[in-house]
Amino acid sequence: MLKQIIFKFQLLLITAVCGINTGTSQFAPAAGKPGSTALKYDSICFVDWATGCEVTRGLRDISQPDSGFADAGTPQSALGPALQNGILSFGDGGIATLTFDAPITNGPGWDFAIFENSFLDTFLELAFVEVSSDGKYFVRFPAVSLTDTIKQTGAFGYTFPEKIHNLAGKYRAGFGSPFDLEDLKDSAGIDISNITHVRIRDVVGSLTPKFATRDSKGNKINDPWPTPFPSGGFDLDAVGVIHTKLSIQKNTKNYISSIKIGPNPLYAYELNVYSKGQGNLSLYDISGVKIVSWKIHIGENTLKISQHTGMYVVVFTNNEETSRHIIEIIR
Repeated sequence: MLKQIIFKFQLLLITAVCGINTGTSQFAPAAGKPGSTALKYDSICFVDWATGCEVTRGLRDISQPDSGFADAGTPQSALGPALQNGILSFGDGGIATLTFDAPITNGPGWDFAIFENSFLDTFLELAFVEVSSDGKYFVRFPAVSLTDTIKQTGAFGYTFPEKIHNLAGKYRAGFGSPFDLEDLKDSAGIDISNITHVRIRDVVGSLTPKFATRDSKGNKINDPWPTPFPSGGFDLDAVGVIHTKLSIQKNTKNYISSIKIGPNPLYAYELNVYSKGQGNLSLYDISGVKIVSWKIHIGENTLKISQHTGMYVVVFTNNEETSRHIIEIIR
């Protein structure tokens, strides 16, 4: 009993000295840890990337009107796949609006992901995410921050991904923060089956009331601040699309898949595949690792599926097409 009391006292002391939040309320952890929702840049789940970008830069330090605007990167830096074209820095409160060759649509699980360039799991510069069906009216994802609201995170301070939900910048470089349009199903003014624009707005991580930004619950969001550099604020690498109106790759010959897959979500251990032609079907985890493959015949095919709860990618290929399908397994 005495050892437990001493341990708790030591833990409280460490928390007080280091400013570490040890609350039990947590969200998904860093990339590579069990339960993480991070999507790797080369995951098979991505079928498209942003093709257009407009940006309004913010100041390097919003508390210093003469600090100048962030200017690292160009709008073109945010286009195409992650880790290829550099980054676009926003500055304090900066905004970028991304467009795509085809509208994003609501499918099973995550629908798109946003990549930032953090070099550590715990150095996180954050941003709000909003979507629109017409480029005029935007709806924001309900973001939640459990970060410290008392002690300011310094310019190179720590922010823990377990304390962040529905904010871009949750994961280190090469790993996207995913967003599910289902979260906005009750929102007026947008069609979650036809999202044409994604807007990313830098979080000013200051705890000073004059400059602070707040989450959907009214909590101040604390992230590294000030960052009075040319690359200050959120640094956008890319926006990857998982579900689009064109459900298969751009380089396929047909845009209507010849297979139907169900049930989805899958609770049982058999996946039914109806195919109009022969081909190969492969199952991948969301990070892009192939798990198993099958030969598919014309008509009904019943496949044994033993995987645990999670999102998976099914890829069908033959001489005519390559199509991707996202399925959710619930055990």
